[in-house]
Amino acid sequence: MPDTDQTATVRNHTYAEIAVGDRATLTRTLGEDDIRLFALAGGDLNPGDAALPPAERFELLAQGLWAGGMLTSLLGTELPGAGAAYLGQALDFHAPLLPGDTLTITVTVTGKQDEGSRVMLDCHGTNQRGEAVLSGKVTLRAPEEVISHPRGDRPGVRLSTHDAFRRLMVEAAASGPLLTAIAHPCSAAAIAAAHEAAEAGLITPVLVGPQAKIRAAAEAAGADISRYRIEDAPHSHAAAEQAVALVRKGAARLLMKGSLHTDELMGAVLSTASGLRTERRVSHAYVMDVPGHPGPLIITDAAINIAPGLVEKADIIRNAIALAHVLGIEEPRVAILSAVETVNPAMRSTLDAAALCKMADRGQISGGLLDGPLAFDNAISEAAAREKGIVSPVAGRAQILVVPDIEAGNMLAKQLSFLGGADAAGIVLGARAPIILASRADSLRTRLASAAVAVLMARGAAPQAPQASQAGA
Repeated sequence: MPDTDQTATVRNHTYAEIAVGDRATLTRTLGEDDIRLFALAGGDLNPGDAALPPAERFELLAQGLWAGGMLTSLLGTELPGAGAAYLGQALDFHAPLLPGDTLTITVTVTGKQDEGSRVMLDCHGTNQRGEAVLSGKVTLRAPEEVISHPRGDRPGVRLSTHDAFRRLMVEAAASGPLLTAIAHPCSAAAIAAAHEAAEAGLITPVLVGPQAKIRAAAEAAGADISRYRIEDAPHSHAAAEQAVALVRKGAARLLMKGSLHTDELMGAVLSTASGLRTERRVSHAYVMDVPGHPGPLIITDAAINIAPGLVEKADIIRNAIALAHVLGIEEPRVAILSAVETVNPAMRSTLDAAALCKMADRGQISGGLLDGPLAFDNAISEAAAREKGIVSPVAGRAQILVVPDIEAGNMLAKQLSFLGGADAAGIVLGARAPIILASRADSLRTRLASAAVAVLMARGAAPQAPQASQAGA
């Protein structure tokens, strides 16, 4: 019997047609998504590497029965094919499978029993180096009637793997944790966010707030905070000021929001006399890991500047470009978004976009490629850009999306998160230190990614000089 072919129609092999010595072969290369999909289908969501040091986490190893699944596929589609019924198997596994390995499984008929139309087969699996991966024996009931059907393609599956965030976390943890002032961590969620980032090797928390409330929150979260320093402060307003002061005098490298309101924390950050102002406008950026998109998207500003003008947008872009550089993007492509891709005097966002691009031409904004106005579709889709006849190094391949106002940015980021399955790591830029804005609704991965981005920013960004005054955010 010939090995597996690639004809458009497949036909099974009945018990009467099968002879001892018949064989079939299937070869497949293992990908990371195969491992995750197999785990999802079987419910084997083993954290596996959670106990490892941060630099050694996130390694993937195929489940042994992934190879067994390949064997089942070969028997059910090729030999005997449709109509076969599995009766039993005995398999031995000899070597692990890693992403990128190629497994070849061969089955050979070794015997037949007329009673019950039973067929016995030997099976062998080897990797691309010829090493044995599995071996064993299978017994099944072969079909008695001919069945033929079109050979269909396997359905496409898109998994939300968030590999970009995994790499960020490993890279950030590699150089050791940074001292981080946590402002008013007086809820279980706030303590958990700080504790998780510490356990991941990203930060060393300094907990600033009412000591009794902090300890009660830690107990509720089940977090051991005995090794963290606590700076007692009477209430949330004082905690914000005290945490900012720690960063201002160099006693902490990062600032992290606890269970107080963002406005309260940012009020302390933007204080003219005692805050963390610099020559730059303070702005917020989301680093979005969007399933199916080839790289991270930076969306700015979706949390701080409500209706920025031209001067504020210029700083928002400068902050985002600096962030992109730290993330390893040497010359980020910056799309200045509007509802249309042409300049319309009735739409301020298109006029701002045109002016910002001219500022970049004159060297007033540097470090990235700017284009705008661009609508969202032709900013991230090359097909949409071609359809509109837009010729630009940015259109269709943007890495930074500059939104017209906070409403547009907030809606865009949340649509990507809640409808597109994206993760969004948030960070405040333009201050003397990066600021982590953790939310109770954030997943563990998002909280850790936000801390990782802040760590990388603190280690990679050049220090910014303080400024005595700045327009309020």
